[in-house]
Amino acid sequence: MYRKILMRMRMMNATRKVVVGWAKEYKRYLSTTTTNQILLSPPLVSVDLPEIWGSTSTLYHHHPSQSPVSHLDEEKILNLVSLEKDVDGFHPINMGNLSMRGREPLFVPCTPKGCLELLLRSGVEIVGKKAVVIGRSNIVGLPIALLLQRHHATVTIVHACTKNPERITCEADIVVTAAGVPSLIRSSWLKPGAVVIDVGTCPVEDPSAEYGYRLVGDVCYEEPLSIASAVTPVPGGVGPMTIAMLLCNTLDSAKRLYGFT
Repeated sequence: MYRKILMRMRMMNATRKVVVGWAKEYKRYLSTTTTNQILLSPPLVSVDLPEIWGSTSTLYHHHPSQSPVSHLDEEKILNLVSLEKDVDGFHPINMGNLSMRGREPLFVPCTPKGCLELLLRSGVEIVGKKAVVIGRSNIVGLPIALLLQRHHATVTIVHACTKNPERITCEADIVVTAAGVPSLIRSSWLKPGAVVIDVGTCPVEDPSAEYGYRLVGDVCYEEPLSIASAVTPVPGGVGPMTIAMLLCNTLDSAKRLYGFT
């Protein structure tokens, strides 16, 4: 289960309006439309509508695993999205530029960008450190590994086919886990003083909770507290950072469109 942006903000300025979050009509449109219908309406995801900033994130470009669009062809729609509005940072060109030295993407994927911001603002040393990324998805695992490499960490990616993942992870100074497996990471997986960023968000049944479930991360949170130097909670850790970075990317998109420096 993935967190949706619950806040909606309207800013009125003459003829322009900015809406942050999920509008009901957008959600209804996404659940009933088809890939071909979207492909036949390219202006909706292009820069031809300057009053809509980051519309691809609100409408089509929100990743299928994060929104009710699992029936859509992700690859075809991503290829259609204008780079100037790729505020989620998933376009192949943006991802390609992220992976190449000497090139800069217009946008960095929001969750990895938020993870890196947490490390930098917390004063965590990255240069020369061993980092392990658990999970290799296009949304989190791959881009956060690339970002850590850009900051000169020695990065290892652990995935479902990796042998002895516990042994590999316990050597890491920085662990970013996005496996989506509840309580996968125990204290035995971590070295003393490690920094742990938990991106996993998994619902587990809990009859005492208001909705019959509660959210937990990949990390068995209580165990590493006495070993790790820092651990992000779930919920309330990476989730708010993802939202903040999405808003940052959307603002950057608008500033670039209108020539603000």
